[in-house]
Amino acid sequence: MESKGRAPALRRSAKLRPGPALLLLAAMTFGSIAADPLRSGGDLGPTDSRLSNTAEQGYLFCYFVSNGEDGLHLAWSRDGYRWEALNGGRSLLEPRVGESRLMRDPCFMRAPDGTFHMVWTTSWEGRSIGYASSRDLLHWSEQKALIVMGDEPAALNCWAPEITWDAQKGQFLIFWASTITNRFLETAGQAENHYNHRMYCTTTKDFQTFTGTRLYYDPGFNIIDATLLPAKGRFYLLFKDETFKPPRKYLRMAVADSPEGPFGPPGPPFTRRWVEGPTALRLGDEYIVYFDCYREQRYGAMTSKDLVRWRDVSDRLVMPAGAHHGTVVQAPGAVLGPLLQLGAAPTRP
Repeated sequence: MESKGRAPALRRSAKLRPGPALLLLAAMTFGSIAADPLRSGGDLGPTDSRLSNTAEQGYLFCYFVSNGEDGLHLAWSRDGYRWEALNGGRSLLEPRVGESRLMRDPCFMRAPDGTFHMVWTTSWEGRSIGYASSRDLLHWSEQKALIVMGDEPAALNCWAPEITWDAQKGQFLIFWASTITNRFLETAGQAENHYNHRMYCTTTKDFQTFTGTRLYYDPGFNIIDATLLPAKGRFYLLFKDETFKPPRKYLRMAVADSPEGPFGPPGPPFTRRWVEGPTALRLGDEYIVYFDCYREQRYGAMTSKDLVRWRDVSDRLVMPAGAHHGTVVQAPGAVLGPLLQLGAAPTRP
């Protein structure tokens, strides 16, 4: 989240325990599907021969366009390289919560019970992140604004939250980047606009009570856009080195034996500069890391079999027009089938 907005009037708030105060603000409106042909009975839009049959298994990519004002966008792929926007490229869920009611940097995951849980950035500046859940990615729960930095008056922002399932502890882990202006002063001034991020986290079993927010990872420099890749029996934290003076702006990784860390020292960069928003999965015998080449308005990708030696496969990617920072997951045919009926939209290399 590279290149800002005031909290709406709140209709309901509740303090969540255990741990320090973590407030849950629930907008009293339910998630909706923008231009949903399945509900309205309207035209299904353009179709493609690749969409004529439901895939037994495929991949889904949630992302945002522009500044995230119109909400959630989805794309699908059979092979992880050629992606097609669903619902004609239109949003499937409009944002209703948070300081600026944006839906940037969406991250979703499918829990063991089949429910999708999603978090997102609601504003350039503020102390909350967005949350909603769905069984089918078409019909959504009430959206909630989770004020994860409510106990930090010096917090400027909450960017690019990620959510993952910690099977070892039977709970969800949520982590994000924040600048707290009176901390880590030794690296203040190394980035733009007074930002000096570190990663913070909380955990929950039911999205009603949360543990107190704590520091998740401090590599000793400004860091944003972290994502977690389970691989080889360990957990790889992929993130953007956000240092600007001198410019780094590339992706690095750190490794731990648990999703909650502690993570070791950061490794060397494995991408070029001026990329962000990594998301990763395993394709066959390789791992693939997708990233937003935000200055060039396109996506790139690297693959590796061992997470040490990397190969640039950006020229193989075909991505939805205007796609920015999102998350890729594997999805079963039961989920893909109804989504594919929404129709495809133009893609671009």
